[in-house]
Amino acid sequence: MAPSPQRLDPDRSRRRLELLAALAQAKSTRESIPSSRLRGLRLRELIATRRRPAN
Repeated sequence: MAPSPQRLDPDRSRRRLELLAALAQAKSTRESIPSSRLRGLRLRELIATRRRPAN
């Protein structure tokens, strides 16, 4: 016997909200990683530039 539609809706919406929250967290994590890598790269370039002789 199939569950009634009233019972499926809360479970389905809860799973949907959990999935959307997980996707949003993954997206924000993915967006923050390149910016930190870029910041590190710029810092290393700045340090290397300062270490070079001024000739």
